[in-house]
Amino acid sequence: MEVLISGTKLALLQGDITVQDTEAIVNAANSGLLGGGGVDGAIHRAGGPAIAEECRRIREEQGGCPTGKAVITTGGRLKARYVIHAVGPVWSGGQRGEDELLASAYRSSLELAREKGIRSLSFPSISTGAYRFPLERAAGIATRTVVEYLKEHPGAFAEVRFVLFSPEVLEAYRSALKNFVR
Repeated sequence: MEVLISGTKLALLQGDITVQDTEAIVNAANSGLLGGGGVDGAIHRAGGPAIAEECRRIREEQGGCPTGKAVITTGGRLKARYVIHAVGPVWSGGQRGEDELLASAYRSSLELAREKGIRSLSFPSISTGAYRFPLERAAGIATRTVVEYLKEHPGAFAEVRFVLFSPEVLEAYRSALKNFVR
């Protein structure tokens, strides 16, 4: 599925984020920037030691990355030149600001990309794996946040992708996006 929003192509596709040819890919990172399971582990493995080394420097300088924020490193051996490490919230029942923290992780990633002059980036479904954020709720927050950002910053990007791992996740995002674009 592809739509045009304020001059930016917004695409939803099923695939492997580590092989995307966008300038940057977004990593669903943990606040310690340590690499982990799921998307985080796959990106660290595919990108090689340069990513982990830059994450180590960031930890030393600022103690990691708070939930709802993002930092940027090299892409190492990836096709993508950069990795934006966004820290989404762990689901705790929805009473601890999880929705806003998730939206903030997406906004922070977009803002960092725009500041760096990055014209294309790929997002995974942040927080819906090990962090157990309910998929449909997360898909709605992610698509709404990205669509709103693109409308507020026309032409800031050539392309933004959601690269989703399974048919189930792709369908949740497709369904959510239909609520925000006509």
